[in-house]
Amino acid sequence: MMSDNNKAQKKFEEGMADFVNRKYGQSIEHLSQAVELDPAFTLAFKSRGAAYLRLEQADEAIADFNTVIGMDSGNARAYHLRGLAYEKIGENDKALHDFDRALELKSDYGAVYYSRASLNNKMGHTEQATEDIRMVTQLTEVNIETFTNANNVWRSQQLQLESIYNDDLTMER
Repeated sequence: MMSDNNKAQKKFEEGMADFVNRKYGQSIEHLSQAVELDPAFTLAFKSRGAAYLRLEQADEAIADFNTVIGMDSGNARAYHLRGLAYEKIGENDKALHDFDRALELKSDYGAVYYSRASLNNKMGHTEQATEDIRMVTQLTEVNIETFTNANNVWRSQQLQLESIYNDDLTMER
């Protein structure tokens, strides 16, 4: 017998598969079933909110993000997504506030800097927009550098393994 949490997880996975395939209506149905089975499933609420956002149903999205923030006030992504929803309905000050809050929680959240830059630009706050774009660029460079370093570490480990493997082959002869 499957527990409610397992059923909720299954519905969540079905909802995410629909989301990835851009079937947002079906995604919302599955995610709604997931949160009915597990009312504390913050990721399902957040994902359903994102699906509502994709369908331009900002009020429903905001309600879901409010639920997530109510359960987990440290959820930077929920603030970011709610900010995007507020921006869609023209609540620019609330959107900026949510973007700021997301960045207080996660200062290296590049997507939020980009969203905030875009909104500031739209609002005519050119200086703030430029500053945020600088941060996006800086974080992108850091991420590329980190990726490159990680890749170099992997590559050097790979070469070491090949070297050891070749040494082993040499010794076998």
